[in-house]
Amino acid sequence: MEQAQVARALCICTTLEEFPVVHRLALDYANFWATAGVHPDNEGVQEPSLQDLLALGALPKVLAIGETGLDYYRLNGRTVADMHWQRERFRVHIRAARRLGKPLVIHTRSASQDTLKLLDEEGETGAAGSVGGVFHCFTESAEVARAALDRGFYISFSGILTFKSAQDLRDIAAWIPLNRLLIETDSPYLAPVPYRGKTNNPSLVPWVAQQIAQVRGCSVEAIGRASTDNFFQLFKPQEPLRQSAGA
Repeated sequence: MEQAQVARALCICTTLEEFPVVHRLALDYANFWATAGVHPDNEGVQEPSLQDLLALGALPKVLAIGETGLDYYRLNGRTVADMHWQRERFRVHIRAARRLGKPLVIHTRSASQDTLKLLDEEGETGAAGSVGGVFHCFTESAEVARAALDRGFYISFSGILTFKSAQDLRDIAAWIPLNRLLIETDSPYLAPVPYRGKTNNPSLVPWVAQQIAQVRGCSVEAIGRASTDNFFQLFKPQEPLRQSAGA
């Protein structure tokens, strides 16, 4: 990361069982932070209660609640109606984030309509009192991107943006307001071209920034500065010295 001039990382929690390891990374490194949450795809794991998330979300260096959301991509013979447990888990995360006043890290796949509906029902409309957050590893349509922005959310792009098949996504990256844009790895998956198929890691984030710079007609440095500013604006990490490298 240091050699690639990637100055900071938010370590994403996807199960309660793994939280101690994720949180330890944040505590051990001044430029790492963590989230607390259970990914919608994870079954057979400890189900998070509101009190679980409130307790973990209040710990030092925990900046957000998630990864949370909805995923109907792999129903495995079930119907969308059968995924009520996933929707309830999402509601618990939203309520915890609102109680803590911390942003949400949203995962949505083949479920954007319900994702937006539940955010609205739980008060995350972008109105006063909303905590907002980020639609991470964005792969949805331009309409979903606009709906997320309207609700006060940021949009984060991963290595998918560099894939040959991702022109629609590059078109979205070209018009997203610069002050609402983030970049990420989604490690260990989705390494950008020319590393596609290899294990992803934060040192590869600059390739995503380079792709965004290309479609926006600006410098990579400008994307690095903007992503850093947006990281601070959304997650509000406490940091003694702030540098102007990419977050």
